[in-house]
Amino acid sequence: MYSFEHVPVYVPDTSVLVEGAVSRLVKDGKIRGKVVIHKAVIAELESQANKGKATGHAGLDEIKRLRELAKQGLIEIEIVGQRPSIHDIRGAHYGTIDALIRDYAYEIGATLVTADRVQALVAEAMGVGVVYVQPRREEKLRIEDFFDENTMSVHIKEGSPPRAKKGTPGNWILVDLSSKPMSREEVEMIAREIVEVARRRPDGFIEIDRAGSTIVQLGSYRIVITRPPLSEGWEITAVRPVKRLRLEDYKLPSKLLRRLDERAEGILIAGAPGMGKTTFAQALAEYYASKGKVVKTIESPRDMLLPPDITQYSKNYADVGELHDILLLSRPDYTVFDELRDDQDFRLYIDLRLAGIGMIGVVHATTPIDAVQRFIRRVDIGMLPSIIDTVIFVDRGRVEKVYELRMTVKLPTGLREADLARPVVEVRDALTDELAYEIYTFGEQTVVVPVKEVTTSAYNEKIKRLIERIIPGAEVEIRDNLVMVHVPRIAAKTLMKKMKKLKKLEDKYGVTIRVNMIG
Repeated sequence: MYSFEHVPVYVPDTSVLVEGAVSRLVKDGKIRGKVVIHKAVIAELESQANKGKATGHAGLDEIKRLRELAKQGLIEIEIVGQRPSIHDIRGAHYGTIDALIRDYAYEIGATLVTADRVQALVAEAMGVGVVYVQPRREEKLRIEDFFDENTMSVHIKEGSPPRAKKGTPGNWILVDLSSKPMSREEVEMIAREIVEVARRRPDGFIEIDRAGSTIVQLGSYRIVITRPPLSEGWEITAVRPVKRLRLEDYKLPSKLLRRLDERAEGILIAGAPGMGKTTFAQALAEYYASKGKVVKTIESPRDMLLPPDITQYSKNYADVGELHDILLLSRPDYTVFDELRDDQDFRLYIDLRLAGIGMIGVVHATTPIDAVQRFIRRVDIGMLPSIIDTVIFVDRGRVEKVYELRMTVKLPTGLREADLARPVVEVRDALTDELAYEIYTFGEQTVVVPVKEVTTSAYNEKIKRLIERIIPGAEVEIRDNLVMVHVPRIAAKTLMKKMKKLKKLEDKYGVTIRVNMIG
């Protein structure tokens, strides 16, 4: 047992060290006396740091700062206690280390310093003095200094000058923010600050903390930190929405708005990376919420800026089964899934949609039909229109194309035998009703056929056969609406007799026929 007579004694837990709050309290004069750090805390931070987690490094850096403050005479610092067992460290997630720290503070009559609300409540119930460090919203991050009103994202890499993308989705430029390359120490310091602030701000979440990467959502910023061994050097990428749009800002056609209000319940929002898919999904979620619908989201990470009445679930903190159960039991009118990536994501989307929940999925695709094809190998094509009824393609922040899916039984375009009729999924332009693609099975293979190309090919073949019938031996070449007819000289005498028939073909099919003598 240690003796700390006549000196205020403070015992910090892991949470408050990771957030870097103890050194701040010392500098502000709110902690004076002795700071006692239990070996259980150091062991937990060491375990996290060995796994490459940013939280472990942040906590150990805070202890180093406290030692510097001790050298300045502001506090005394002492390491005490027994190193915990492997079992205790593995049970840290369940509160084992917290209990060791709390019990130690109780035994020596010290004041517990924590940023964990549950830890503070338990300590108070035991009669332990507590300094609870509440989250602070007013803190400004150094990385925010790199942003202005036109900045989409900031890219910081050790050994390179900081850069920023300025502009709007699909219309941006990459600019250097400084001519001086950043050192590893500078990048690490910014990364540590981000992790510390994310742990103590209520609008901050450490979504993923792996050996080589950390993903943080902090207010409107989505921040990705990578470090060795995953990357060859430290790198930080911070993304922020340039503008928050409402659905009205997209100036959508009234026919599409009616469809969204009355018919669309299996929606795919597709587009290339950085083209504004998530921004549009966010606007659509707010639109449905304003219509009195219950809306929830599944995100990884949670980076949509939504009103409080829309619940946002993180895929990183729950498995697919848990999310499936929650959403089936809570029965929202619409669920926004941002983004669909692997088989589990697609299965969850499909299961929820077939259960009757309106689904809005965000998926990377370079063309609208590519988004549909992501589902083809995962579901019977006869179920496609029940799962996806509307595909919205976003490009450069604008809605460029809207498709709808319908199921019918017919002879696929381009086939002639009547007995080849089969179930066909039609992909039509939702605004013009023009047939764009047909999806059907042929043998054991599922095919996606662009109808315009098929009809153009059949159309050209018909014109070619008619000309060859009029002028035997002619070679016909068709380029768009221009038909080149190459006629051997042996047929030149009879050509004039055929010109009237060729003229009728021009008028009937809207093409231009040019005759070229060869040979």
